Amino acid sequence: MGSDTLQLIRKISDVSSTLQYGAVAIGNFDGVHQGHAHLIRKLIEHARQNDGAAVVFTFDPHPVRLLRPALAPVPLTWTERKAELLGELGVDALIAYPTDETLLSLSPQEFFLQIILESLRARAIVEGPNFFFGRDRVGDVHLLAELCQQHSISMEIVQPVEVEDRYISSSRIRDLIAAGDMALAREMLTQPYRIRGMVTHGAARGAGLGFPTANVDAVDTLLPAPGVYAGRAYSEGEIWPAAIHLGPNPTFGEQAVKVEVHLIGYEGTLYGKPLEVDFLERLREIHSFDGIDQLVAQLRVDVSQAADVCHNFE
Repeated sequence: MGSDTLQLIRKISDVSSTLQYGAVAIGNFDGVHQGHAHLIRKLIEHARQNDGAAVVFTFDPHPVRLLRPALAPVPLTWTERKAELLGELGVDALIAYPTDETLLSLSPQEFFLQIILESLRARAIVEGPNFFFGRDRVGDVHLLAELCQQHSISMEIVQPVEVEDRYISSSRIRDLIAAGDMALAREMLTQPYRIRGMVTHGAARGAGLGFPTANVDAVDTLLPAPGVYAGRAYSEGEIWPAAIHLGPNPTFGEQAVKVEVHLIGYEGTLYGKPLEVDFLERLREIHSFDGIDQLVAQLRVDVSQAADVCHNFE
């Protein structure tokens, strides 16, 4: 099939017959990186060979969030963003299965029977070598191969993709973002790293300095390292170049970490509205300024540099 309009499905009972008898990939797909994209290309090949759909089955939330909350990594993507990115790669449907105790208690054989055979009626399965499934993750690719063989399902194991002599993984990208290395993270991702949140009232100092900012709150994915970044902001169908200040505000004696986004050229109010923000490049670290004049001069430089980065990125 192959489609730009991906179906996001949250109940396995909503899987239509048009999505059955195709190719399936199961996993978290956090961040939707180049390794995932390589696997998806293989998934689509198998789907076409079987004249069926390319389906990704994922878990929402990540099983670790239920089993070992203290060890759960901060996600890189929310479910709708994951669907958007997978849709751009040509996936037909994303099943975001609500993770619960019932699902986690299934043995590998039960999971295979209920999900892969009965619900999806898969004809092909595509996975990475580190795929585990079933209760306590006891099922691996060897068991999956046996089960697929028993039920005449074709299976392909896709090797990870390397960048700078190391495999791309969501955890490696997480480390890069946490360190503020957006350039290398962007090289590994399929799209620039994005966060979302709601615009709330801040101290409104930026407006007084000539650089009004949107104070972005309730971000539910990983925040990059503190710093000033060039980025893009998305609001109500519009895209704006942006200068982003992420972290404390030492010039004014504030230690709380905030995400403040200056939409370059924007006039209006964003309070109470959702805002999505891409991080393109880290411009500098955060530091304290001796006075308002020095701060304003630096803000002018930041905004100019951010505008240049956005312009060159297009």
